[in-house]
Parts: sequence; C-alpha cells; structure tokens
Amino acid sequence: MNEKALRVLEYPKIIEKLKAFAGSEPGKKLCQELIPSCSLEEIRQMQQETSDALHRIYQKGSVSFSGVLDLRGSLKRLEIGSILNIPELLSVCKLLEACNRVKSYSRRENDEVPDDSLDEMFRELQPLTPLSSEIRRCILSEDEIADDASTALRQIRRSIGQTNERIRSQLSSMVNGSSRTYLQDAVITQRNGRYCLPVKAEYRGQVPGMIHDQSSTGSTLFVEPMAVVKLNNDLRELELREEKEIEIILANLSSHVAADNEELTLNIELLTKLDFIFARAMLSKSYNGSEPLFNEEGRIQIKKGRHPLLDPKKVVPVDIWLGKDFDLLVISGPNTGGKTVSLKTVGLFTLMGQAGLHIPAFDHSELALFTEVFADIGDEQSIEQSLSTFSSHMTNIVSFWEQADEKSLVLFDELGAGTDPTEGAALAIAILSNLHRASIRTIATTHYSELKIFALSTPGVENACCEFDVETLAPTYRLLIGVPGKSNAFAISSKLGLPDYIIEEAKGHISQEAESFEDVIADLENSRAAVEQEQAQVKQYREEIAELKTRLEKKEERLEDSREKILAKAREEAHTLLREAKEYADDTIRRYNKLGSSINNSREMEQERTKLRGRMSELEKNMALKNTQKPKKEVKAKELRIGDSVQVLSLNLKGTVSTLPDAKGNLFVQMGILRSQVNLKDLEKLDEDVVSAPNFKRTGSGKIKMSKSASVSMEINLLGKTTDEAIMDLDKYLDDAYLAHLPSVRIVHGKGTGALRKAVHNYLRRQKHVESYRLGEFGEGDAGVTIATFKS
Repeated sequence: MNEKALRVLEYPKIIEKLKAFAGSEPGKKLCQELIPSCSLEEIRQMQQETSDALHRIYQKGSVSFSGVLDLRGSLKRLEIGSILNIPELLSVCKLLEACNRVKSYSRRENDEVPDDSLDEMFRELQPLTPLSSEIRRCILSEDEIADDASTALRQIRRSIGQTNERIRSQLSSMVNGSSRTYLQDAVITQRNGRYCLPVKAEYRGQVPGMIHDQSSTGSTLFVEPMAVVKLNNDLRELELREEKEIEIILANLSSHVAADNEELTLNIELLTKLDFIFARAMLSKSYNGSEPLFNEEGRIQIKKGRHPLLDPKKVVPVDIWLGKDFDLLVISGPNTGGKTVSLKTVGLFTLMGQAGLHIPAFDHSELALFTEVFADIGDEQSIEQSLSTFSSHMTNIVSFWEQADEKSLVLFDELGAGTDPTEGAALAIAILSNLHRASIRTIATTHYSELKIFALSTPGVENACCEFDVETLAPTYRLLIGVPGKSNAFAISSKLGLPDYIIEEAKGHISQEAESFEDVIADLENSRAAVEQEQAQVKQYREEIAELKTRLEKKEERLEDSREKILAKAREEAHTLLREAKEYADDTIRRYNKLGSSINNSREMEQERTKLRGRMSELEKNMALKNTQKPKKEVKAKELRIGDSVQVLSLNLKGTVSTLPDAKGNLFVQMGILRSQVNLKDLEKLDEDVVSAPNFKRTGSGKIKMSKSASVSMEINLLGKTTDEAIMDLDKYLDDAYLAHLPSVRIVHGKGTGALRKAVHNYLRRQKHVESYRLGEFGEGDAGVTIATFKS
C-alpha cells in the first residue's frame, strides 16, 4: 500500500490506538510495523486469530503480557559463554512467569470444545517453572542475592556478620572507654570500606592506628585503630569471597538458562505474537467491531459502518455497497454533510480489514481484496511548489493514474474542484469514465450536477447523497444510495435571512435544464422521505403485531398451565371423593351383614339404606363438579336403553343404565352397589354389556332378600388361615366379587414366611377372569396385601 493513502485515510492513528492495547514492548513494535496485506490467505488467518482472541476475551476477560521482553540479545551472549547479570536473570524469570500466566489463561473448562487458531500457539508455550523458581529462590531483587542461594554463600555471610559484630564490639569499648576524650564524636564510621573512629587532630598520637581520611578543616582524623586492623582485613577478605561466590551463582543460573535457550527464544516469539493478536482483539472490543468477510470479486458491502476515529456516541452509521450492481459511486450533497467521512470510512475499513483488524460495522459486512488503495482527499496546495488546489489534485491523480488497475480502489474527494466548473465537471466525467471502463472500483464526491446526470445516465454508475434537513439547516449524516443529492444553497440562504428577491433573481440565472433537474431531485427526495415514513409505520405495525402475538402466546401458555393444574387438582379431589364413597359403602355393607341375620332389624336396615343413598347423592353432586373428562362421543338420549353398558367419566366406573333420561338429561346408573343419578354429558357408551346388579327385593313376609352385590366386600382377610383354607375362601370370594362387578379387590395375606402370599399369587395366575395383580404400595399395606384387578 502506498504511504500517501495510509496517511490520508488516517491509518497511523488506528495503529496508535492499537499500540495502546499491547502489553509488552515487543508487542507494541509488532503493532507499529503492521501494514495491510495483499494475501487473502494471510488476511483470513489474521482475521480468524483476532476473532478467536476476542471470543476468549468475552469469555474470560483480558490477559496481561507485562513482563514479556525481547531477551534475544542476552540469549545470544549465552551462546558464546557470557554470564547474565542479575537484572537479565530477573527479566528471564519475569518472561517465564508471564508465559505461565498466559498458559494458565489458555486452559479451557470444557475439553470437548474444538481447537481455535490460537490453541497451537498456547500449547507450544513452555513456562519452564523449575528454572523460574530457581532464579526466584536465588535472587531476591536487583540488589540482593539470597543467603540460601548456596551453602558457601550462607557460611560466608554468617562469618561477615560475626566479624562485623567483633569489630563493632572492639570499637564500642574504645568509644565508651578511656579513648572517649580523644574523639571528636562518640560514633563509629567507615572510610574506604574500613571501620574508623573520628579522632581529634591534637590527640593523633594517643590513638595508634592507620589514618584513612580527615575532615575538610583538618580538625578531625579518621583513624583505624590497630586493635581492629586485622579484623578489618578479615572482613575485606570475606567480602571478596562473597563477590566471587555470587559470580559462581550467577554463572550456574546462566548455564541453566543457556540449556533452555531454544525454548526461551520460542516463548519470546510466541508471547510477542499473542500480545499482538490480543491487542487487535482489544481494539475490536473497544469499538464493538466484527470480522469482515473478504472476497476477490471487488464486492464491498458495509452494514452500519462507523468511522473508528469519531465519537462513537455521535457518529451516524452508514450503509455502503459497491461492486455488485455498479462499480462507480458518485456521492453528492451539501458541505459538512458527511460525504468525506463516508469516503474515508470505505478506504480506512479496507486498510484495517487487510491488516487483520476488525471493522466497526455489523456482522457479515463484506470487503474486497485490493492490491492498492489510491486516495485524493483534502487540499494539499503548496506555495513552495507553486501548486494551487486544482494543481495539487491533478498532480496526485497523475501520480497513480498509470498504477491503478481492476484490483485497485480509487477514492476522489471533490473531483474537478478548484477550477472553472464547466471544465472541471468535464474533466471529472472523463476521468471517471476511463476508470469505469477499466472496471476499477471508484467512489467520488462532488457538487457538480453534470456528474449527477452522468451517474443517472451511465450503466454501472450510481448516485448517492448525504441527507440534509432543510428545516434545521443540519445534516443527518445518513448516506442514501440511489438518490442524487442537492446542494440546498437557496434553502439554506433563505433560512439564514437572505431576502427572497435576491434568491428569486439567483434562480433566474440558472438554466431551465438545471432548474428542472434540481426539481426532479427535490421530488425524488420528497418521495423517498414519504416512502421511508410509510416503511417506518409498516415496521412499527409489524412490531406491534409481533408483540401482540407474543403476548397472546404467553397468555395461552399461562391458561394451558392453569388448566392443567385445575385438571390435576380436580382429578385428585375426584379420587379422594371416590375413595371416601367406597369406604362408606364398605362400612354400610358390613352393617347390612350384621343386621341381615335378624328380621326385626328391617326398619334399621331401611334407615341405613336411606343414609347410604343420601351420602351417595352428596358424593354424586361433588363428583359432578369434579368432572374433568369429556366423552369421546356425545351420548344422545334416544340412543340409550335400560341395561346399556356405560362409563361414568367423573367416577371412572362402569355401570348399567337403570332409568331413561329425563328432560334435563339426568338418569340413574347402577355401578356395582352404587346407584347414582348422572347426566348424559358425564356418560360414555360402551360396546359390551355390564351385568346388572340386582335390586333389593322385599318378600311377602316382610323379609329382605339382598342381592349378591350388596354382600360382597372390597377386601378379603386371609390372616391366620392355612393355605388350603385360604385358597378355598379366596376362590368363593373372587367369584362373588366378579359377579358383583367390582373392578378390583384387596387380598390381605400378611408377610410372614411368604408361603400364603406365594399360594395366592399362584392361584391368581391361573384365573382367567383376573387381568392382573400386584403387591400393595405404600399406604395400601405394602407386601402384606395383593391388589387383584378383574377383566372388564
């Protein structure tokens, strides 16, 4: 890419923003050197890397690359046997710690997630934890080596401490003893690394020793007493031994680093590249960018693109497309309307995309691969070169005219301006025509009506304009492709207060053709505004309809949920009522059995029967309220005959019709020992006939003969009986229960050794009229009870 296009389109400013997101100096250097690529494979690879890094940032946050330094120079010195100093070794340690931090960041919680373009680089990182731990153990800071760096160093430093203590003790005894009067101050000081006492000059002979220094006035001599000369010599010797041991420690650490030279070099390269990639991702995140799709057909389609250098709160997104239906776009409109911004947006997006950077636009925006971008934007007139505005533009155009081809993108700002309008317009049309014939993708901004007409009359060329609100005298910055723009000079002047007669006179100087063309543009603009308003209303109506539909669906879901809850509750209550009815019926039957042995108890039996009917009527009313099922086929009154088999839905029981329906559809149905009044809506007709339960009959002597159904209980108790006795009783009981049309019975056999239960199950297995049997569940008697169900 030519340097002029990069500068004019403000690409260096994007690079400066990119550098700010890099965490290391090598990473910043890579950012600085980033230029657009012309290789489609390389571009797509870089775009994929940026997208993958951005995905990780959104998932796990950003990662710090601080501590990554370019140590390749230091590592090169190791190859020739040099020893690294303390700061260099600490830099190696920081590099490895950064490597470990980045490696930890790369680990995924879900191993099933497929690899992205960064995983291979993360895997190749080698934190070399033992090496970094060893350096940290030996080196505490740039000024201090740890005592535990080696055994010899620890012993030397212990000896230094002891020697220091002996020297101070000896000198302290002199300071606090008889020599105090000879001293200028009662302090112990050092000169040239040796301990001294400040002795008054007049008492020089009273304190034997070596003079190392004197004060500026000569009144104080710094004397090393003879008593500590040997100790000072020992101390100096220990310090030299300490320095030598430190050199040995640094040499050992350097040898460890040299052994991992290749791994360290690879770590530097990988971390620098990753820092560069994550800087691109952070830049994308800063302006909510997306990955553009690249093609080699010269097709551009930018969706809601925002110039990345403008205030994101104020910038107006633009939709721009080029290269599909037309390859030349002419943008017109008033000054400060956004024409140049739209022009720069296309050029800058192209440069950014080919540099592997995301663009601030909607997903699936498309960019074309260009080998060159040529931009003639701005006024670059030069007094020194005697170039006017027009001349500077022409010089720039001439410079790239021969280089531009079908793989180039050409951008013109105010093409043909700065000279006679007629000649400038003619020249602009000629330039654009040649570029159009060469199939070179071109965008140009203009004020010339001749260029608007050229765009209207030439195939493959399209007009566009930047919208302007005449009422507010302010541009909206919206780019409208397909509509030529108006300069709106007369409207703006009128709004600003220019007298109408001047404006009318000015209109008189415009040719009839030009005025008609401007009127056509104005009509088009009004029509477009009306269509847009109607489209906005349609969109609003659609949104309202969608919202109403959503609300209706939610309401239906709530109603369905409520209905299911009501049905479930009703079924539960119906089962409860049915269980109560069965229990009450069983209790009443037991009373009948007791009273049936005595003829004198007929009145009491009649009272019991009356109570039973009353209780059944009460339960019947409650059950009618709980009816939650609907018949598969509606039963009509004329279809029913006495004795027909029916299913009572609310009770979930089968029975026989005892009476024909009345005018309201009510009739009596006999269900075993129960005789209830039900409605036709609660019935479902069955194909098979149900054996009618005989009614109570009164004999001539006043005795009551009870039917079989009135004497059969829902349960038989076999506890305490032998197997043979139990099977005999069970055989008779099952026959009676089946004839009484009971749906199921409860057989109590107890748990015990299980012999009685086994005999009962073997017997039930052989009975053809028993459909199934099972052990009781919790609340029914568990394994001590068997529930047998008859065939219907």
